[in-house]
Amino acid sequence: MGDLLSLLRFSAGSGHIWLDEQRMLLLHARAFAELRKELLDTLGVERARSLLVRMGFASGQRDGEMAAKARTQDGLRTEDAFMLGPRLHSIEGIVRVEKVHIEMDLATRHFHGEFIWENAWECEAHVAEFGYGEDPQCWSQIGYASGYTSAFMGRLIVFKEIECTSMGDSRCRILGQPAEDWQDPRYLDYFRQHHVAEKLIEFNLGLEHIRALQPRREYDQKLVGVSPGFRAAFDLLRNAANSAITVLLLGETGVGKELFARWLHDNGPRAKQPFIAVNCAAIPHELIEAELFGVEKGAYTGAHHARAGRFERAHGGTLFLDEAGDLPPATQVKLLRVLQTGEIERLGAEQPTRVDVRIVAATNVDLQQAMQAGRFRSDLFYRLNTFPITIPPLRERTADIPPLVARFVEKFSALYSKKLRGLTDKAMREVLRHGWPGNIRELENVIERAVLLTPDHGEIEAAHLWITPPGAAAADAAGRSHVDASGQLCADDAGAGAGAGAGAGNTLDALCEQVLEQRIDIAGLEQRLMRAAMQRAKGNLSQAARLLGITRPQLAYRLKKEGLPAS
Repeated sequence: MGDLLSLLRFSAGSGHIWLDEQRMLLLHARAFAELRKELLDTLGVERARSLLVRMGFASGQRDGEMAAKARTQDGLRTEDAFMLGPRLHSIEGIVRVEKVHIEMDLATRHFHGEFIWENAWECEAHVAEFGYGEDPQCWSQIGYASGYTSAFMGRLIVFKEIECTSMGDSRCRILGQPAEDWQDPRYLDYFRQHHVAEKLIEFNLGLEHIRALQPRREYDQKLVGVSPGFRAAFDLLRNAANSAITVLLLGETGVGKELFARWLHDNGPRAKQPFIAVNCAAIPHELIEAELFGVEKGAYTGAHHARAGRFERAHGGTLFLDEAGDLPPATQVKLLRVLQTGEIERLGAEQPTRVDVRIVAATNVDLQQAMQAGRFRSDLFYRLNTFPITIPPLRERTADIPPLVARFVEKFSALYSKKLRGLTDKAMREVLRHGWPGNIRELENVIERAVLLTPDHGEIEAAHLWITPPGAAAADAAGRSHVDASGQLCADDAGAGAGAGAGAGNTLDALCEQVLEQRIDIAGLEQRLMRAAMQRAKGNLSQAARLLGITRPQLAYRLKKEGLPAS
């Protein structure tokens, strides 16, 4: 990356940004998104796609020629020279490129490459405006990759997206090879020039392009998801809705198993009958049978009245047994009998009671391991496992996070009587790259807190989320750059050298010892640090915040709290 950064210069006096001898532009991604939307609305899907591909192709050709020149003049290895283009895209904020496999031979002009794209701006822009769909949407980026590689290799190389986040995939994946190897004339037509202006007069702007851009349905008001993992689980759920088959929902805590169970009940023939949920892990073992099967008067000391259990209360409807893997062995035997006979016996009763109940069970326990360990009966497992549905964790459903965030922002904005403008780009990035060990439940809690902290009519910022993903600070520091006095983009000192870690740790330990020995109070130390940072930054609040490793709003808040000048 450093070889490209050395070529990038900012000249504020003349209003130029230069990459070697090419003039560059620094523009808002949202402005490009608006232009893209305007093209789609005006030209329709196919013509807009063709135009965007060609624009990207032309841009890629120029950069490809620059990379080929650098290979010749600077004596770079062929692959190193080729990778200048992907690195350039990262610097420009368009997409982060990761090489999976590449074969290239300039002598024979052979090329075959596979790459992963992450954080593609074009996908984000399309999904924000139109939602998820069935087709890939990185049109200008595909054009760029094709134009760049074609110029570098000296023959027409065309890339295709085989995965795309706009389709619900976790990331974009592209393949590139000679155009003729695709054997797809219709696709290759996008890479040929079309005289759009000449054809606009006879172009009938109907509703076809609007229909083509209809977002993929997010399935249901209660269940939100567009990722392939979610769609696979939901399709199984939908197939089971109209039957009485026993369903076993599998997945980590917080993935939404009860919501799946409720959807199954609400969309089946038992929708007007009771839905009864019981958390088997939350009830003491000595009380679980009474809770499930009911009690006759006098069955045990303190049983002064007969009481129906959950099975009887769910008669005609659905009984949701959450955390069924935690049922004690004696209860497992009785549950198995109910599933086999359709009859329950209250504690202390002499006659069984017939019940008509659909069972939906859920667990985050590995029942196969529990069976091997003797904690779960194999015959009960096979009864419950008639129709298993595995719900993936949120970390495997990245595409589901933006619609879930939108749902929770809407929900809690109404609850707290606020009107918010959603998340900032940085806040959404933090949300998307967090691991979410608590899954959807954790995400919901974080968004509720953020909505509460965000001023009315404002945007949710990263600081409102209280999220510090593991390694996020280091990752940010490693990729952060600044412009020095000569107008050159330089890497910040925060990311300099992995080997400096041990020395920095020793220095910090020594500093802590000195602070303790001199009995400097924390409040005084914090004030001095903030003053020193503001002096070094010459009153620039953002730069001072970077020196302190906090956000600008956090520094402004601390300065105001301590009565210190903010400039």
